[in-house]
Amino acid sequence: MSGNTVTTPSSTSCTPSRAARELELKRGQFDLAVNLGHIRTVPDEGGGGLRVPRTEIERLRGEDGFPGTLTKRVATVGTREGAELLDVPVGRFTRFARLGIVVPVHFYLNRYRAVVWLYLAEELREFAADESRADLLTGRIPAGFRELVQEGVDLRPRNWRQRQLTFLRRRAGDHPWAQAAAIASVLDPLQIAEVVQDPYERLHLSRFLPKAVTYGAPGSPGAQLTERLTHADDPDEVGWLSAELARAVSDARRRDPAPRPAGASPVADDPEPATEDPGRSRGLLGWLRRRNP
Repeated sequence: MSGNTVTTPSSTSCTPSRAARELELKRGQFDLAVNLGHIRTVPDEGGGGLRVPRTEIERLRGEDGFPGTLTKRVATVGTREGAELLDVPVGRFTRFARLGIVVPVHFYLNRYRAVVWLYLAEELREFAADESRADLLTGRIPAGFRELVQEGVDLRPRNWRQRQLTFLRRRAGDHPWAQAAAIASVLDPLQIAEVVQDPYERLHLSRFLPKAVTYGAPGSPGAQLTERLTHADDPDEVGWLSAELARAVSDARRRDPAPRPAGASPVADDPEPATEDPGRSRGLLGWLRRRNP
């Protein structure tokens, strides 16, 4: 019998559920830690998603204060707790959130199908300690901000989508179709079809779409509300994402063309589309979006 040790994927890495247990995290906390870049993952060579290297688990378990330090990085709070962390009234915190001054990291629907937004406690503590924002916490909210709230501006869904897109693109790594699918995940099917008109490319793209955020049975009020929150709705947001999707599909087409039946003509590559981040729009609303890219 050979004295050499055979290294297998299971001996050098583990599944997310096993990693979460070893890091003493709930699964939702683990997923958030991965999204935020606190836990390094590697692709599962068997096609089963992500795995966590054993060396990464050992690194995290070896940190001073484990597991409290890691748990603290992914702790989330709702509106009331968030207001307490900033030492402001709940109403002021809600206005901050609607204007994009604080950005949610997660949401869920409660039993009344009301949207509950969650925020990173660590980010709020940093906000409270930032002297440049002291006027926002203690002074009178600028008139322009109040006018936007009165007009019904609510950037929470949009900012959540932008943040979610950042998470998904980080997870996609260098895979071109996974990058395109991350962008497509915040557009609805009709919007995707307008950009990706080739049916074989749409089919290939769909294989890489991340699991959708869902609440309730398909077609239920909860599911319909979730769909509205997770898909872009503002025209400039849709326009920017559509341009980004076109660029990503063009890149994927060059690097790894979608499979198609023998004899089917390949798609001609489109010119590189011009893109403009909707956060660069003019005016106060644009300024708020630039503060939360």
